[in-house]
Amino acid sequence: MAVTDSRNSLTITDNRTGKKYEVPIDHGCLNTMDLRQIKASDEDFGLLGYDPGFLNTASCKSRITYIDGDKGILRYRGYPIEQLAENSSFLETSYLLIKGELPDKERLAVWSYNIHHHTMTHANIVKFMDGFRYDAHPMGILVGTVGALSTFYRDAKDINDEESRKLQVRRLIGKIPTLAAMSFRHSLGFPYVLPDNELSYAGNFLSMMFKMTELRYQPNPILERALDVLFILHADHEQNCSTNAVRAVGSSGVDPYTAIAAGCAALYGPLHGGANEAVIHMLLKIGSVDKVPEFIKSVKAGEGRLMGFGHRVYKNYDPRAKIIKKIAFEVFEETGRSPLLDIALELERIALEDEYFINRKLYPNVDFYSGLIYQAMGFPMDMFPVLFAIGRIPGWLAQWIEHVKDPEQKIARPRQIYLGEEQREFISIDKRPKNRPDEQVVGAICML
Repeated sequence: MAVTDSRNSLTITDNRTGKKYEVPIDHGCLNTMDLRQIKASDEDFGLLGYDPGFLNTASCKSRITYIDGDKGILRYRGYPIEQLAENSSFLETSYLLIKGELPDKERLAVWSYNIHHHTMTHANIVKFMDGFRYDAHPMGILVGTVGALSTFYRDAKDINDEESRKLQVRRLIGKIPTLAAMSFRHSLGFPYVLPDNELSYAGNFLSMMFKMTELRYQPNPILERALDVLFILHADHEQNCSTNAVRAVGSSGVDPYTAIAAGCAALYGPLHGGANEAVIHMLLKIGSVDKVPEFIKSVKAGEGRLMGFGHRVYKNYDPRAKIIKKIAFEVFEETGRSPLLDIALELERIALEDEYFINRKLYPNVDFYSGLIYQAMGFPMDMFPVLFAIGRIPGWLAQWIEHVKDPEQKIARPRQIYLGEEQREFISIDKRPKNRPDEQVVGAICML
């Protein structure tokens, strides 16, 4: 590729051939396709980049979320997360992520109306939901039901039609809390609660979760606001595992429901959406404040992990963790103080003063306190990743729309480095050498 400005380029010398190549640098990145020109011979495929887990590979250009992990900065469309958590609502933040700008009062009112009037689900979704086992994990149910929505809205397949995309956005943001609450009540055998569009987004979700025999559910305003802020904090986080899944699956041209279901599936994993549950298990295992030093000692000896500390991106204090810590105290004033909070505070205090953790840049992340808050509000641990998914929907949708509209994007198809056998000739089964058995008959009838 021709380089117009040698100051913004990289000169590479291939020591195999002695040839030199000048590769342009754009926004601090090399286009790895430019490396394909570097060949050891004419038959050579060309140089590839090898980056398991995308540790140093950019898959897209985005204008949605900015993170500076070294400085502990998170911004949506340029707005600091601290300002949005303090002053905005989840629906307003959703508008910002998807539309690119904060709305005026009239636009926010219309946007909120459209979301609230897409909270109902088709009656057949109830039948679909009832097909899951009584003990099915709520997140597994959410993955299945979100994917099933694509069969109800055939117009969603027209992803290049802007009006269709707008409609699917309203549907998804509106219906996700309904599906999430249904998955929870299904696991308890409780009847499903219809949406109450007179309540706020978070208040309506709490109603569908916890309403019992009362005529009208009245959410606690402190808990309602806390949940709304938690949704804001989870709304987007750049190219994480689940967002990458949404973009990769969406790159095939599939409808947004299927792409979002892929995001939910990625979030289901314990290394992603299940991290705050791991924090609760850790605190329960510690058991009491006086045992924290002993636990810290075991972590430093390599005998355990400090869950809720450290982050793939942040090498400083996760800015969301500071906000969540403040929310935790507000919530516990309403619900009563959890003994696990005292363990968490002591754990944080010791870790932040210990050179072992400071040198490794292990600071509390968003998961350290969020599970404690969810638990105090009455959510079982199985619902933690579901709550994460509700908050992440607008971010996934914003990323999906950006991907669809990006002319540089193609269907995701990573390369590989093949290390297997060369060509081998097929041997008939009666002439093959006997191998060590790796299968055995376990019974005439398979276990269901």
